[in-house]
Amino acid sequence: MKDLIEQISAKSEAFLKDANSQLDKGNKAAGLRARRTSLELEPLLKQFRKASLKASEKKD
Repeated sequence: MKDLIEQISAKSEAFLKDANSQLDKGNKAAGLRARRTSLELEPLLKQFRKASLKASEKKD
């Protein structure tokens, strides 16, 4: 789960960098990268949700 969180963190940082670049500078290529990264983040977040639920069930 630690690796998954690190992957999510790295993708989130890349997304924020590109999204802010598009917003502040009007950089269209950065917008494309941000959209692509958001699509890559979605399955990682779903994996995190499954792993988190599984971990919480073990503690109960």
